Amino acid sequence: MSRQYDPYENVVAVMEEAMNIGGIDKRMFEIIKNPQRETKVYLPVEMDDGSVKVFEGYRVQHSNIRGPFKGGIRYHKDVSLNEVKALATWMSLKCAVANIPFGGAKGGIKVDPATLSRRELCALTRRYTYAIEPIIGADTDIPAPDVNTNAQIMTWVLDTYSQLKGKPCPGVVTGKPLELGGSKGRPSATGRGVVISTKLLLAEDGKALEGTKVAIQGCGNVGGNTARIFGHRGAVVVAISDVSGGIYKETGLDADKVTAYVEAGGLLADYREDGVTHISNTDILTCDCDVLVPAALENQITKEVAEKLKCSYIVEGANGPTAADADPILAERGIKLVPDIFANSGGVIVSYFEWVQNIQEMTWEKPQVNEMLETIMTKAFGEIVEESKKSHCTLRMAAYIIALKRLIHTEEIKGIFP
Repeated sequence: MSRQYDPYENVVAVMEEAMNIGGIDKRMFEIIKNPQRETKVYLPVEMDDGSVKVFEGYRVQHSNIRGPFKGGIRYHKDVSLNEVKALATWMSLKCAVANIPFGGAKGGIKVDPATLSRRELCALTRRYTYAIEPIIGADTDIPAPDVNTNAQIMTWVLDTYSQLKGKPCPGVVTGKPLELGGSKGRPSATGRGVVISTKLLLAEDGKALEGTKVAIQGCGNVGGNTARIFGHRGAVVVAISDVSGGIYKETGLDADKVTAYVEAGGLLADYREDGVTHISNTDILTCDCDVLVPAALENQITKEVAEKLKCSYIVEGANGPTAADADPILAERGIKLVPDIFANSGGVIVSYFEWVQNIQEMTWEKPQVNEMLETIMTKAFGEIVEESKKSHCTLRMAAYIIALKRLIHTEEIKGIFP
């Protein structure tokens, strides 16, 4: 019987390998390995039928050594403490790779939001915000959207927190609507970062985005925006999937049309168009393409799947989509991979911009936001490539080495208190 995948064990294993490859002093590693705080809350909600249901929620704060905790809140029926711990750890690494002054955190509620009415969803969100209010804040811990959460959820978090504090507190969350202090360019930032990562990766091999065949697993905020931006930049999106399954078209899908269909509530299992073939979510991973973008959930590219891939490049839009034991197979097969802690960092980078705009009470235009995002990611990618050559390792190991060096160096210069 195969051992059940544990995302937290996965991220710790990768960190330990990076420590060895990078020759990093392990004295402070125990601090980096363990989250600073794990909070579990129980959330009673009166349902529409008059019954009371208690939901389970989490907020894990991994590290604030480089700045306030930062990380999304996800609503999913399979949320677990170890998953949230892993996601919080990845956030610390992600912020360190991008070299922005945030630490890592993550939150989650074990719920299928599709089963709740709007009123129930609002009540659950407000109860969760009430439960974690003592540990969040603009200079403490700043939540953001994640899987199955959006600007509306962030609005309810913001309003609840502000009501409790007796004043407007726009800096407590990012990913807000523009009317409440959100940043232009934030909704598409993670997807844009995936496309920027792909462009930088291809450029290393003297290739361009135009004409490159891309397959995307996932059609939520990340996958959908990634598909649209790829299409606008001349790439050929040959496959995309959602929870119901995937679609494939060798000559390329109309990404704008497909994503609009999903956003309107349609399922790709029901999507019809000439030349489109319906395939499974697993088939998306192994279809014929140049670039594969796993933009759904963790542990999608297992070692078994890694053996069957037909792509030349992987750009991780999701957090932790590749199992640790799949990485050696990808390296052996010559499949180049841009790791999640860099590839999907566009969201947290533009969240940083939003936070700064809130502090300064300013609004930046979208072209400025996008240009600054590309500048930061280009610099970070150059550092990853340089470290990869220096340490003779994969881009994932190089990104982890850079992040761990920055985190551990900060721990060393601050020291242990008290």
